[in-house]
Amino acid sequence: MRFYSYDEFKVDVNMLAKELKGYEPDVILAVARGGMTLGHFLAEALNMRDLYSINSIHYEETRKLDTIDIFNMPDLSKVKKVVIVDDIIDSGETMIEIKKVLLAKYPDLDLKVASIYYKEKALLRPDFSAREATEWIEFFWDFEIDNYK
Repeated sequence: MRFYSYDEFKVDVNMLAKELKGYEPDVILAVARGGMTLGHFLAEALNMRDLYSINSIHYEETRKLDTIDIFNMPDLSKVKKVVIVDDIIDSGETMIEIKKVLLAKYPDLDLKVASIYYKEKALLRPDFSAREATEWIEFFWDFEIDNYK
């Protein structure tokens, strides 16, 4: 297991923001929950207010599910360039499904993908990424809290 620190994250966000500046996205679309922290920091770095989220469920804890559920899709009818952000592209299956669902509804979108980590074996390689994952990543925002249910 590899711990990914806030200090590493700051460096990676700045690098990704510089790369994304050349793309000039109209919207940052963060995949909840993993992409939310990256999406927020990229929006700050790029001085963008158009930060949206989309939900997907393909894992339960660390167990991969047989289905991919995509929901809470924002209205992207008035934008052209969208960068979808997530913390890691593992198998790539979720991101492929998200792109498929978005393009079915908005066929004229120019979609790019950004992630902190990607796995070489993934079915989809992000357009913008910072690191390759060769082991399980524990992000600094992954922490145990008391269960208040």
